[in-house]
Formats: sequence, C-alpha cells, structure tokens
Amino acid sequence: MNQKWIKALLPVVVLATCIGSFVTINAIAKDTEEKEPVDTRPTVKIENITASDHQIVITSYGEVTPLETTQLSAQVEGEVIQWHPNFIPGGLVRRGDILFTIEKENYEADLLQAQAQLVNAQASLIEENAKQDVAIDEAKRFPNKKFTDLYLRKPQVLSAQASVKSAQAGLKRAKRNLAKCEVKAPFNALIISKNIGLGQFVNTGSPVAVLNNVESAEVQIPIAGFDNAFLPKNISGIAATVSQRGLNSFKREAIISRDLGVVDSETRMSNLVVRIEDPYGLVNDLAVIKFGSYVEVSFAGQTLQQIYKLPQELVNNRTVWVVGDEDKLEAKQVQVIREEGEFFLVNQGLNNQDKLVVTLPEYPQKGMQVHIANSEASVIENL
Repeated sequence: MNQKWIKALLPVVVLATCIGSFVTINAIAKDTEEKEPVDTRPTVKIENITASDHQIVITSYGEVTPLETTQLSAQVEGEVIQWHPNFIPGGLVRRGDILFTIEKENYEADLLQAQAQLVNAQASLIEENAKQDVAIDEAKRFPNKKFTDLYLRKPQVLSAQASVKSAQAGLKRAKRNLAKCEVKAPFNALIISKNIGLGQFVNTGSPVAVLNNVESAEVQIPIAGFDNAFLPKNISGIAATVSQRGLNSFKREAIISRDLGVVDSETRMSNLVVRIEDPYGLVNDLAVIKFGSYVEVSFAGQTLQQIYKLPQELVNNRTVWVVGDEDKLEAKQVQVIREEGEFFLVNQGLNNQDKLVVTLPEYPQKGMQVHIANSEASVIENL
C-alpha cells in the first residue's frame, strides 16, 4: 500500500522540483539583467581639430616651347666651303660656333682695295691741308685784302675729309663682309632644319637654316577660375617646379615669367608663362627637357590664414558632425573654399578643439547620444 502511494506521488514531486528550479533560475536571470544594463549608444571615434595657416600649391600643365625660333640667312653671297659637324637637324651648337663658311677670296680682295682707298684719301687730305696752310700764310701778307674760301681751299679740304670718311666706311663694310663669311650661331641652339650643303652657292638673304634657342624655354600654362582666386598679387619672378613622371621622369626649377594678361575666349582661363633656363643642359649638368614635352608645373599661391583641412568623406552637403556637450551629436554647416586632392579646405563653421566625428553611426541624428571609443582623441593633421 505504501509503495503504491510512493509511486503515485513521485511524478508530483519531480514536477514540483522542476517548477521550483525554473522559478529560481528565472529569478536569478532577472536579477542579473537588472544589475547589468546594456549600453545601446552607438560608438564613434573623434579627433580634435585645430586651425592653421595653409600654403596653397597651384598645379597646371603645358607644353615646352622654345623662347625664340630664328630663320638664319646668309648676309653675303658665295660658295659654301665648310660647315660645322653639328650643323645638322637635331644638332646642338653653342653661341659663337661657326656653322658654315663662305669662300673668302673675293671679300679679302675687297678689304685690300678698301684699305688702299683709305690710304689714298688720307694722302689727299694731307696734301689739301698743306695747300690750305700755304694759302693762309699768303693771305696774312695782305691783311687789307679780302680772300675767298676757294682761295683759302676750304672746299677742297672738306672734300678731302669727306673722301676719308667714305673710305673709312668702305673699309668697315669690307671688314664686315669678310667677317660674315663665317656664319656663327647667335645663341646656344638646336638645329631644326638646314638648307645648304658643301659647294652650294648662296645669295645674300637666302634662308639657310632654322634654329631654336636652347638658352631658355617657356611653358604656357592655363589657370582655371578656382585657382585664379588664389594667385599671388605679384606673379612675376615666383619660383616654380617643372616635372614629368614616368620612365623618363625629371624635376627642374623654373620661374613664372609673366601673365599674358588676357582671358581665353573659349576656355575662360587666364594663362601664365613659365621660363626654364638651359632646358637642354648645355651649360649645367641638368635633366634635359625637350621641346614639345608635356610637363607639370607647380608653384606656391597665397597663404590662407586659420584653415581646417578635412577629409572629403567627413563633409556631406557642407555639413560635418561633432560631439558636443553630454556626448551628443551636433551638425555644423561649414564653408568649403577649396578642394585639394582628398581634402576640403574649410575657413568657417568650426572652432578649435571641436570634437570631429570620424566614424559616424549609420543614421546620425542631431542630439543623438554616443559613446566615444577614443576618449583621448588626437589632433587632426591640417597640413
């Protein structure tokens, strides 16, 4: 009988035990939840920002061109008897090098003739001066008598003096013509074309070659409107850097020569001219910049005062997010004055030591309370 009661009560005891255990565990769990509340605030990272002065660097591109191109002509006529080995297309010659020589015999003879004419003219002048002295002495014997200029040989002396000057001019012309038989490079030059050869007869004024001046080169660069506002007031003489990337990369120093002073009617851009000295490295051992090369030119523009340099991804519709009092999000409208690569330059809308949010929550809202992951935030780099 007792065993039957025990068997009947056993399921009841087991059920009661399970219910008690469930109630106990549930109470403990509720206790734990009440003791450890869950933080539902989104976590963000911040950086303290500080304004600083910023040097604008303006970059543009252009083609390298010669400072001047000269069409060389012969100033005397004659047969070409010799020419410089570098006097060929693509050759480089230095200022004063003899490019080619014209046969000189006729001009040497002209020089001798001019010298002889000068000697004759000088002799005639000496003779006339002597005759004039005699006439003046005779006139002094008769002080009361009037003598004409012809008697005193004044016209004869003037004519002799004019003959001397004419002979001197002829001698000078003969020397010049003889010197012009040797045609020299007017500057350090790159030979573009040559139209003569040995034995060829050239006439006075005949074009014989085209030369590019390699003492200086120029690059005309366009300046867009958004860069034009940041140009220095006095552009002439500002240092610039000319460079090219790739396998044949180089970097050379240059200066801003001038502003062309007009705005292009098609592009609405202004144009500056950059001067490069010794582009072919004839004087100094520098990298060669060939005419026709397309190069990058960069130079310093204005220095902006108290500027914030922010990554572009942090600026959305000219709005940035900062963490304000009580760790709440605040949206600030900023004024972007320039874009530089991956950054915006901001001059208004922020304050020094603002806590700029660099990792936003998925749906940021004004007044949203956040948890700051990096409580000791670093200062954002502005430059």
